[in-house]
Parts: sequence; structure tokens; C-alpha cells
Amino acid sequence: MKRIIVAIALVSTLGLTAWKLLDNKEKVAEKVYKPNPNLKVGVRTAKAEVRDLSLESQFLGSFEANREIEIRPQAGGEIVQLPIVEGQVVGAGKLVAKLDDDQLRYQIEALEVQIEGYKNDLKRYEALVKGDATPAVNIEKTQLNIRATQAQVKQLQKQLANTTITAPFSGIVTSKMVEKGSVVSPGTPLAKVTDISTLKLVVQVPEKAINQFRMGQSIAVKTEVYPDTEFKGRVSLIGAQGDAAHNYPIEISVANSNAHALRAGMYGTIANTSELKGQSLSVPRQAIIGSTKQPQLYVVENGTAILRDVQIGATTNDYYEITKGLQAGEQVVVSGQINLQNGTPVVAQ
Repeated sequence: MKRIIVAIALVSTLGLTAWKLLDNKEKVAEKVYKPNPNLKVGVRTAKAEVRDLSLESQFLGSFEANREIEIRPQAGGEIVQLPIVEGQVVGAGKLVAKLDDDQLRYQIEALEVQIEGYKNDLKRYEALVKGDATPAVNIEKTQLNIRATQAQVKQLQKQLANTTITAPFSGIVTSKMVEKGSVVSPGTPLAKVTDISTLKLVVQVPEKAINQFRMGQSIAVKTEVYPDTEFKGRVSLIGAQGDAAHNYPIEISVANSNAHALRAGMYGTIANTSELKGQSLSVPRQAIIGSTKQPQLYVVENGTAILRDVQIGATTNDYYEITKGLQAGEQVVVSGQINLQNGTPVVAQ
């Protein structure tokens, strides 16, 4: 009897549990959102059209000086003249510094006296040789002494010339490292001269855009300091090797002017435009969903949003070129895709 009662209690418990689970499932199902098949979703659409597209790429860079050099002497000594100040404009050949050259001049003078003595000896030997009073070898030795001493004079004259340090090209003295009276050795930096008569705008261009540039190409340059002025630039260098990020340096030469003076270190921008060949079927960028590897869009057909795979080509700031999967004149969804599924009824707003 006890076993029958236990069995009946167990069956009752299982039945109650099953009924409770079924009841909970029905309540949960009632709470799940079920889209109304007759409710239309509002979307914005645009027409796929054939357009003349252009690819415009903007690149930011900074200006560098055309030339810059640290002036270093080839000789050493005390600086007795230093007629430059920072910010001064110097021309090519302008005196930058003068080193003390007294000792060199004294040595040259002594050697010139010595050469004069050798020449006098040579005249006497030539007279004595004619009378067989001295061997002819004395003439040869004296001639060699003259030549050797003249070579020493040339070396000293070269050192003397090195005591005069001049600017190798026109520019601005952007740094002065020494003062008059300083004693310097060969190779000591004296001053820095920077040539900004022409500047080089250096920009880093990604691999996919490098073929948009060619040597000698004219290109417009804009600057932050003169936003309303457009400078004429010319491509003077296209880098042959890129960095780890596959960016290549491009140099654009820009002539400087007093009216709109540019300085090294300023920012500059170039915008390079290349036209696509012929007409291109395109849609607004907002129409594309998914990834660039698997692009998709919604096409409105008879009031229904149809999800369609497409292939894209070139891109601009506003449009994607469609190379496959779409026909001109079809309406594509450009806003509201988040509420859509394939086959959702829609109404254009």
C-alpha cells in the first residue's frame, strides 16, 4: 500500500512539473517580439546612377629647407673675425669667420726668402759649370731644392686659404655656435646656414596612391598659415623605398616669396585628383553594408528590401563605384538598414 502511495505522489509531482514548464514556455513565447508582416519600415533611398567619378586624396606634410649646412673649418686657430649674427641673410661667398693666419704668413715669407737664395745659387752654379769650376750635379740639386720649397709654399698657401671661412650658398644664419676670440680646431661647428629660397614639402604617401604622382608634376599646395593662398609646387622626388607601413616619401618643391614667406617646419597639404576612365555606376557610400571584401546593399523592389551582394571598385569621399550586382536606375537603401532583413516591406520617406 505504501508503495502505491509513493508511486502516485511521484507521478503527480512529474505531471505538475511538466505542466509548469509548459505554462512558462507559453508565457515566454507571448513576450517574444513577432514582427508584423504587414508593417512597413521607413527608409531613405537613392538611385544608382552613372557618374563621372574622381579620386581626390589629401596628404599632410611639413616643409623642409632646400639646403642646410653646418659650417666647419678645415684649419684650426683663434677666431679673429666673426661678422655674422643669427637671423642674418648671407650670400654665397660671404665671410663667416676668419682665423688668425700670422704664423702661416711668416712661414710662407721665410720659404720665399729661401727660394730666392736657391735661385741665386743656381745662377752662380750655372756660371761655374761653364768654366768647369763645379760639377753639374750642384745645378740639379739646387733645382730640386727650389721645387721642394715651392711645394711647401703651396701647402702653406692652401692652409692660409682655409683660415677664411665663407658661406657655400646664400641663406640665413640659423645658428651661431662660437664667438670672436674662440680657439677652434678643424671640424668644429661654427654656424649653421639654411637656404629657404625654395622649400621642400615632404609627405608620406601610401602604396595604393604612389602611382598618382610623377616626376615634374605640377601640384597645388595649401598651408595653414596662409589658408587663402595656393602655392605652386612641383614633384621633385618620389621615394624608391617605403617604410614598414608601406608609405613612400614624396617631395614637392615650392618657391618661397617675400609676400607669403614660408619657413621650414610649417605644415602643408596637397590634394591630388585623378579621374577614373569613362562613366562609372555608383551609389552613395551610406548604401554599402558589410565589409569591403563582402559588400552588400538593400535594393527596393516592389516595396520590399532585397539584400544583394555587389562588387565595388574605386571609392571617393561620397560614392562607391559598383562593378557588379546592380543596374543603373535601381533604388538602394541609404538609411534605415539596421531595421531591415531580406524581404522586409519598406516605404521610402
